[in-house]
Amino acid sequence: MRFIDFHCDTILQLMTERKALHLNSNRFCVDIEKLRRSNSMAQFFALYINYRGEKDPLETCLEMADKFFEELAENEREISLARNYNEVMANDKQGKISAFLTIEEGGALKGELYHLRNFYRLGVRLITLTWNYPNEIGYPNCHPEFKNLGLTGFGEEVVKEMNHLGMLIDVSHLSDQGFYDVARLSKRPFIASHSNARGVTNHSRNLTDEMIRILAEKGGVMGINFEKEFLGNPLQSRVEDMVRHIRHIRNVGGIDVIAIGSDFDGTSPELEIADISELGKLVIELKKNKFNEDEIEKICYKNGLRVIKDVLL
Repeated sequence: MRFIDFHCDTILQLMTERKALHLNSNRFCVDIEKLRRSNSMAQFFALYINYRGEKDPLETCLEMADKFFEELAENEREISLARNYNEVMANDKQGKISAFLTIEEGGALKGELYHLRNFYRLGVRLITLTWNYPNEIGYPNCHPEFKNLGLTGFGEEVVKEMNHLGMLIDVSHLSDQGFYDVARLSKRPFIASHSNARGVTNHSRNLTDEMIRILAEKGGVMGINFEKEFLGNPLQSRVEDMVRHIRHIRNVGGIDVIAIGSDFDGTSPELEIADISELGKLVIELKKNKFNEDEIEKICYKNGLRVIKDVLL
């Protein structure tokens, strides 16, 4: 089985010991060796910014991007940057894993569209509009007082410009009203890169059934998040809980809206799927629950590949 994972925080972890830890092999959940063992086609790497904890979110984001490109240069025979469908397929033909560059926190734009365009030129192809703090784009979903607050005027401009450039708009972490604003404004499919179903686990980081239906109608996907809190078990991130969410999402929005967004290296450590090399455990559990081969392939990589083809330029 092939895999596309829409979200990991591995670059953040590598930044903690820049000279000692590398992407080829490390103690984290994602590295090249583990990606090889799972037969991964593409991994989306987030440049995560703690908006309130940084003096300059743009500067921090650029520093992390430099680390990302250093690691790709050191491992160019194994992994290469991908910016669109054609580059994924070219990398795959050469036996290389595709690495997509993303930003988790739209505050890195500092309220300026020219920063968005420059990140596009750098190779960024997905932006998670907010993390856990309000920013120039909109509001997070982690506090109930923000639930009904939508995109700002600048946020609406960002959606339109990302559509124009051919970038994936990511609504994970975005307020409920922000989700609906993106759905109203976006002319292209958008995604929730690492979010589960609120109808299974009542957590604000998960999507409601109405959101799932809208996302499906727009041609987007939602990546199943491996965080135990979002899956609904306080003790462990379990594969059976992932399948519960997947089954619910299929029943609400159809099989074409489901993808993988592990949140590896950003989750709690109690993981039944310990790292990216063990994604086969999810395939086994899906088969046990009577998902057919076509459905499993769509979840693992085909839905993700379709959205990449439909949106990224």
